[in-house]
Amino acid sequence: MELPVNHFKKALNEGRTQLGLWCALANAYGTEIGACAGYDWLLIDAEHGPNDLQLVLAQLQAVAPYPVTPVVRPLNGDSDTLKPLLDAGVQTFLIPMVESAEQARRIVAATRYPPLGHRGVGAGLARASRWGRVPEYVHHCHTELCILIQVENRAGIDNLNEIAAVEGVDGVFIGAADLAADMGYLGQPGHPAVNSVVLEAFKQIQVAGKPAGALTVNELLAHEHLAAGCQFLAIGADTSLLARVTDDLLRRFKSPEDTTPAHSNSY
Repeated sequence: MELPVNHFKKALNEGRTQLGLWCALANAYGTEIGACAGYDWLLIDAEHGPNDLQLVLAQLQAVAPYPVTPVVRPLNGDSDTLKPLLDAGVQTFLIPMVESAEQARRIVAATRYPPLGHRGVGAGLARASRWGRVPEYVHHCHTELCILIQVENRAGIDNLNEIAAVEGVDGVFIGAADLAADMGYLGQPGHPAVNSVVLEAFKQIQVAGKPAGALTVNELLAHEHLAAGCQFLAIGADTSLLARVTDDLLRRFKSPEDTTPAHSNSY
């Protein structure tokens, strides 16, 4: 049995744009519906979505038959957080709230076995190695890991060049929602002042030779981000899509005075 190829990482290395969908419903059935749609990647959110290890595992298994890459955003980049996810077979991570190159280096080290890092060795018990059936898994698995670093405040922006230069960082994602809050524009990730910083960050990341990523459900901003060279972009979220279509359906059957305000979000 061969080590699974990380097609998302391969696409980024080849310069191909990857469009994604955010999955925060914490449900394998819902995530599998997204897998059928044709997105390049699905973000399984364990930072702001109610996902634990078992729910993440169920979603990995649900999307495995489809040509889509699951990307997992854990609560943080600590070794104890990443170790069970690595063993469960996660190959691509989006690590939130990274502010420095040193923090990025610790995250990369947590995903590598010694001597490259300090990941705990338990591959024979793990889905990642297909329970020991992938030959030499411990020696080669890091080649198919993809570590995406999420920069989402002014401290991270100030250290962006150093973060992007860290060996083992495969891409840098700009989190506009938290960045907006840190800049004094809470709930306004599309504010012109915030978007200006985001677009400039894309340039810096590209100059560093790394792909840039983002999330926006604003279609005009999404097209602007793609034109600016954002290479891995999430263009929707399952929670927002479900909220919007259920609101819209009911609104068409009720009188205006009976309806609640139209659904909105802060992405």
